[in-house]
Amino acid sequence: QVQLVESGGGLVQAGGSRRLSCAASGRTFSRYAMGWFRQAPGKEREFVAAISRSGPGTAYADSVKGRFTVSRDNAENTAYLQMNSLKPEDTAVYYCAGVISVFSSSFFVTKQEYTYWGQGTQVTVSS
Repeated sequence: QVQLVESGGGLVQAGGSRRLSCAASGRTFSRYAMGWFRQAPGKEREFVAAISRSGPGTAYADSVKGRFTVSRDNAENTAYLQMNSLKPEDTAVYYCAGVISVFSSSFFVTKQEYTYWGQGTQVTVSS
């Protein structure tokens, strides 16, 4: 089992940047594929980005492609979401999620595929 804790949220102006972190407990972080999702008020939780357990496999939602970058440091048990060129429509609670992955290059893009979730961190982008 793994516990996930997000940090790095806050208020940022449109066009700015923010880096979110997702710290995982335990010593088996490298077994988990990781994902980032977000949920705006009144909307469904939606996929943002995913990364395989060893890092080379990544995927992005079309709405963030070219602006956001997902990465991980298995030695530090941490996943990251670098967000650049932020827009007001990026305002949401951002969640990281994890699932044990058999294959090192696999990543997952639907919330139903994830087993573990963090508590979320609010990102607000002002215009």
